[in-house]
Amino acid sequence: MKDVRSLYQKHTGKRCFILGNGPSLNKIDMSKLESEITFGVNSIFLMTRDTGFYPTYYVVEDNLVFRDNKDAIDAYEGPTMIMPDRYAKEMSTGDRCFVFQMDTSFYNKNKPEFYSIPHFNLSSEPNFFCGQSVTYINMQLAYYMGFSEVYLLGMDFSYSKPDTHKQDGNHIHSHSDDPNHFHKDYFGKGKTWKDPRLGRVLRSYARARHEFETDGRVMANATPGGELELFPRVPFDKLFG
Repeated sequence: MKDVRSLYQKHTGKRCFILGNGPSLNKIDMSKLESEITFGVNSIFLMTRDTGFYPTYYVVEDNLVFRDNKDAIDAYEGPTMIMPDRYAKEMSTGDRCFVFQMDTSFYNKNKPEFYSIPHFNLSSEPNFFCGQSVTYINMQLAYYMGFSEVYLLGMDFSYSKPDTHKQDGNHIHSHSDDPNHFHKDYFGKGKTWKDPRLGRVLRSYARARHEFETDGRVMANATPGGELELFPRVPFDKLFG
């Protein structure tokens, strides 16, 4: 395993794209991202399989996503892998992963100073805070690596739950195709996923925007359409001359 501290300030002054996995990714000309630095997450390997697109970095946070897809993640070659050390230890290819400490206090009701309250890593230490979405980890990583411009793609920020799906507390069990991501099999039949709790995500994103703008950096939403209005909007195509 590799220490993520070797990536600290590696991309100072550069720009990157953080990919959510909403349906709007299918509206993007992904070939324009081939020479860009990109962060992909979770089941982005489905897009790689179908289109040949590889992100620069791959990140996973959610334990259900990791366990459901561990074999596919283990076999996913191409991107630089960045993940919590607890996951890398379970992978046969964990030695190629850059690892960090994942602080899950955001989900811990026994820690009222952290529970559902976004924290953001501003230090050089390899400790990153959960915030209801793996993309929040990516925002912290982008800050950590020194990017001055971050553009969000595939952040549709809306979810529907088909009548065929069953919810048990915070967990949702899929019994049909996934309408909420770029691929029908993402959380398709047989998958279990967590209630996205978008209100919490929005609080985390607001913290990320505050930290970027306080440091004179840019974070903007280049998603075509969608419901995420917290960040300034920029048309995707205008980012390419």
